Amino acid sequence: MAERSLAGRRIVVVGASAGIGRAFAIRAGKEGAKMVLAARREERLAEVVTDCVGATTVSADVRISADCQRIGRVAQEVLGNVDVLLVSSGYAPLKMFSDTTAQDWRDVFETNVIGVHEVIRAHLPVLTPSAIVAVLSSDSVANPHTALGAYSSSKAALERCLQQWRIEHPGYRFSCVEVGGTVPTDFTSAFDPEVLDVALHEWLRRGLVQEARMTPEAVAEVLAGTIASAVEQPGVGLQHITVVSPTGPMRT
Repeated sequence: MAERSLAGRRIVVVGASAGIGRAFAIRAGKEGAKMVLAARREERLAEVVTDCVGATTVSADVRISADCQRIGRVAQEVLGNVDVLLVSSGYAPLKMFSDTTAQDWRDVFETNVIGVHEVIRAHLPVLTPSAIVAVLSSDSVANPHTALGAYSSSKAALERCLQQWRIEHPGYRFSCVEVGGTVPTDFTSAFDPEVLDVALHEWLRRGLVQEARMTPEAVAEVLAGTIASAVEQPGVGLQHITVVSPTGPMRT
């Protein structure tokens, strides 16, 4: 069987400056994909594009509707049409539920739900008839984590949004990518160390931390291979992909 590749595919990656989004962009770029890469941190995007010859970068914040529209316009100008839209941007406040403020809720929903919605809307005019729209979610939806209540709630809302997109826009392949913990990650960089210590103790007690963590590169490798195969089979959908470590829980 011929090896599946993303060579020549027209791809937009939103959240391409770090984590799985960055690893996916680099993997696709090395295979010869034609790409538009978007993220807030322009300097980090500049680092990624050195490994993605010919990729076009867009400094954008998904919380700003005009920025989302701009990503779509650049995609149309540079790529013409889009075969794959991968959205890996996300935000998580680490707070106990009773300490979670109205502003925390606004911030997390503006990024993880409304921002994703606006990105998808901006790309509807340029998606090919069987385009794959893959959006990263979290295993914390099915397995709630202490101090991540707002985050997991937003991801649950995101997953319901993807169901609605499927209902109203059949043909496009809206895919929820449920991902377990990865290391290294920027996910915890802004977490309060004291809250993280309490939360981590609870996560360990409840068996929510795996003995071995996946790397963003390994997840991106699997995801890229799966998407590359699916692009060639427009009659096959990828409604829900679960990528988690196969190891058991870490022992305390």
